[in-house]
Amino acid sequence: MKDILKPIIVLTCICLVVTTLLAVVNFVTAPIILAAEEEAAAKARSEVLTQAKSFELMKDVKLPEGVTEAYKGNDETGYVFMLETKGYGGTIKLICGIRTDGTMESIKTLSHSETSGIGSKVVDNATGYNKNYSGKTAADYESVDFVTGATISSKAYRAAVKTAFDAYSAVKGVK
Repeated sequence: MKDILKPIIVLTCICLVVTTLLAVVNFVTAPIILAAEEEAAAKARSEVLTQAKSFELMKDVKLPEGVTEAYKGNDETGYVFMLETKGYGGTIKLICGIRTDGTMESIKTLSHSETSGIGSKVVDNATGYNKNYSGKTAADYESVDFVTGATISSKAYRAAVKTAFDAYSAVKGVK
């Protein structure tokens, strides 16, 4: 019996020590990670709506499905929308800036899990596909062509753009 209990007690103590250390590390790093994420989000908002100096989170606004957050730029510069859509490889997270006149200033991918070399042609900011939507309105965004071989990702991206314009319609009159 002693031969069985001794390893169990030793392993239990090791697990408790490791668990405690992980909890302490998480407690220390969680605020730092949260601050870094918020800083990155603020930078991304400034990149997609360049004229805005600050942003106000719009609360109590009914947003379309797929829009996780909406921000209003100061001085009526426009709106920024945080978007999620389902692509071929999983969830695609985007951020989109629409000016007060209803034209899209910019859209940028924040994260994705699309297939490298295929779906990534659509969602990688470096490929430039996102720039095709700059200057587009709700009336003409569908004129942007899909990427050959990445139809599902292209359709998901276009659906997110449509959702952004729907969100713009929902919030443009809200003070």
